[in-house]
Amino acid sequence: MAYAALLACAGPAMAQPSTPPKPASQAPQTSPAAPAPQAALDTVTITGRHSTPAVSGFGDQPLATTPIPATRYGEAELTEQGVTRLSGLTGLHASVSDAYNTTGYWDYLSVRGFLLDNRFNYRRDGLPVNAETSLPLANKSGVEVLRGSSGIQAGTSAPGGLVNLLVKRPDRDLTRFHLGWAEGGRVGAQADVSRRLGEAGEFGLRGNLLVERLDTPTQNTRGLRHVAALAADWRGPGGSLLEAEVEHSRQRQPSVPGFSLLGNRIPSPADPRINLNNQAWSQPVLLQGDTASLRWTQPLEAGWTFVAHGMTQRLKNDDRIAFPYGLFDASYNCNPCDRYAANGDLTLWDFRSENERRRSDALDLGVQGKAQLAGLPHQLAGGLLLTRYQQRMQPQVYDIAGTGNASGAVQVTTTATVNDQNTHRDERSSELYLRDAIRLAPQWQAWLGLRHTRLQRESVRTDGSRASDYSDSFTTPWLALSHEWAPQHIVFASWGRGAESDVAPNRTYVVNRGEAVLARSRQWEIGAKGSQRQRNWSLTYFDIQRAQTANLGAACSSSTPDSCTFTFDGLAHHRGLEGELSQQLGPLRLEGSALLLRARREGSANPAVNGQRPPNVPEYTAKAGASYTVASLPGLTLGAAAVHEGGRTLLPTDGQLRIPAWTRLDANAQWQQPLADQRRLTWSAGITNLANRRAWREAPYQFEHIYLFPLPERSLRLGLQIDL
Repeated sequence: MAYAALLACAGPAMAQPSTPPKPASQAPQTSPAAPAPQAALDTVTITGRHSTPAVSGFGDQPLATTPIPATRYGEAELTEQGVTRLSGLTGLHASVSDAYNTTGYWDYLSVRGFLLDNRFNYRRDGLPVNAETSLPLANKSGVEVLRGSSGIQAGTSAPGGLVNLLVKRPDRDLTRFHLGWAEGGRVGAQADVSRRLGEAGEFGLRGNLLVERLDTPTQNTRGLRHVAALAADWRGPGGSLLEAEVEHSRQRQPSVPGFSLLGNRIPSPADPRINLNNQAWSQPVLLQGDTASLRWTQPLEAGWTFVAHGMTQRLKNDDRIAFPYGLFDASYNCNPCDRYAANGDLTLWDFRSENERRRSDALDLGVQGKAQLAGLPHQLAGGLLLTRYQQRMQPQVYDIAGTGNASGAVQVTTTATVNDQNTHRDERSSELYLRDAIRLAPQWQAWLGLRHTRLQRESVRTDGSRASDYSDSFTTPWLALSHEWAPQHIVFASWGRGAESDVAPNRTYVVNRGEAVLARSRQWEIGAKGSQRQRNWSLTYFDIQRAQTANLGAACSSSTPDSCTFTFDGLAHHRGLEGELSQQLGPLRLEGSALLLRARREGSANPAVNGQRPPNVPEYTAKAGASYTVASLPGLTLGAAAVHEGGRTLLPTDGQLRIPAWTRLDANAQWQQPLADQRRLTWSAGITNLANRRAWREAPYQFEHIYLFPLPERSLRLGLQIDL
């Protein structure tokens, strides 16, 4: 297992492969690289010395010497750790944790204790992409995670950070097949074929295909997933570069809801094989996505580069579940409301929101280069990002089906009557951005970032009622100063602002329903990091404040029309110490990360909230791994990892009610078997939750309800990769 310091300081971390075109903030290669030998082993290293992550945006400045905490996880590393979806990142870095992750649904991530917004905090080759779906990793060369300072990269975003997916490009000749099996019944096959064509290798094609039967030891979770993707490029004269790619994915699988309290008691960790969505009328969730992008990189005079990068995304979801929520009577009165009854009785709701359609479009026009201004060298990048989002929904089923039980053994019936309206949304934004890295002295550098955003949003219910519109403009600055006290070793300090768009529930009890408010944030951090041949490390202290929102009113009640106002309600204040280390000791490699986080609510109108730790935010996390190359058996590597997360509170007003800390042990092995003609087989095996630990993995508080998700039971996975 490799963590942040493993790559962040070894070179320009989070970089795309050297031969594909770079995002707007990157310079292209002016000549095609020779195809790599097919026998070259995939390693978790950075492949381009002049590239930089899309989420940093500072030209060819290596991340090792930038004041931005970020990490790139390469394809080989993700495969080794069995990461097949974004939620798998929670096992790789201490700052990334679960935030309502379950089988059969899209992923939620928390970074530094802040939930990432699935609409604004995810990028695909640097462009914003909607993560309200299952984003495939089969055609991705890696995943970048930026921690903090997201305001310089996104007009609206949660302050914790950003996640950026890197699309595989035809950077070399490659023929690869992968077969995988996981305990519980998951079986999959994947093909990855890449070719450079033309007399000088000026054309490139890369295709990826994945077919997978999904299943887990949990009841009623069998499904199917497939991914088909094609990427192409043309390397023209003068270093110009044209890239195009398309991606289609489809996942159909029943989802698994969380458990909850039994009255005032935290139950023993539930059997992870129980699925409360195991009703005769339960239907699978359908997540389907189509994405295409086009990028043109054109070198200009005097070392400047122009990049035009556009992307479009189309999503179709059928969101369906037998949803356990509180205990209600036929008149929708609840007792209890935010948990199950003491005997495990609960209300099962029939929820069906079908034919959800979402469209996202983005166009980034940018230039970057170097200039001499006021006697100082500057590395500049600027441009315009235009985005558009459209959501079209259907009236939905949201009704009581009957009384079930936390045992999962009770069957109920349902009439599946459409009884609830949904919400259409249209959003547009334009973002002007400028970034500048100024060399003040040989060892001193100043960093400036400025982004001005204009946001416009409209919403209306599916029956034409409750129309609303909102517009706003704001500027998010970022400043930093760094000192390189030794080669590839810096100390730094940074300060920045961000903004996140919160939307009032479009419900009758909210006076300003459907309106948006801008929740601003500010953060500063100080840190140091260093890179040597055998050791990489970093240490960062951060302080983040984000405005919070809530439904407020003297008589605020969901059963009383126009009784609540959606408005600001104090702050979430997160302060933490984040450390990372990787060390190579001959055949032994050690790596890990840790986070100490003090998160508190401040200034709320509800005194019971103030001073409380936000729900589902662990106080501390630690993740460590080791791998050993066995000299007596060439090609064999053995690995082990440990994930430890501290306790989490369950309610916004009660810090005493909490789930305990837990530790998970994992193990993996990999054997590379060379064949004739530089071909090879790579055999792999991994065991998750080696000790079969029973624990509550996370406890999100959403929709005014407590949820509990158990650790999955011990699971074995096997894989075979064939390189021809």
